[in-house]
Amino acid sequence: MPADNDAKPFPLSMADEGAPVRIHTVRAGRSLAQRLTDLGLNLGGEIRIVQRQGAGLLVARGEGRIAVGAGMAAKILVIPV
Repeated sequence: MPADNDAKPFPLSMADEGAPVRIHTVRAGRSLAQRLTDLGLNLGGEIRIVQRQGAGLLVARGEGRIAVGAGMAAKILVIPV
């Protein structure tokens, strides 16, 4: 398991289903960044992909589930946990 400093961030859309990842960076404007924060997808937060739905994803944060579109998933950079 790589340390946070050694891991190279990659888009959430490329994460393996079921594998836990940590949100590293959000490449988005203020509006999208605020929307993600409102959904509970904060920098440093751990999430995992529960299901792929077409180009979109269903991600789990704790007990909650959040649908994330393909465009949004490409802007969320994550690292393995």
